Amino acid sequence: MSEKEQGTVKWFNGSKGYGFIERAEGEDVFVHFNAIVGDGYRNLEEGQRVEFNVVQGQKGLQAENVVVI
Repeated sequence: MSEKEQGTVKWFNGSKGYGFIERAEGEDVFVHFNAIVGDGYRNLEEGQRVEFNVVQGQKGLQAENVVVI
């Protein structure tokens, strides 16, 4: 598994359940609501700081194990 990275939520569409996280270095990564750690309704807000792992998905880089910090 990759090392944890930190980034900022660039945008997240709660009704569609996905968005993108801006990384300190490198390209933005896709985030799906299933990757957000927590119970109940999982959502992110623009500008939130998050910690996550980056993995290679079918369509490019994506975030896993996303935790709001």
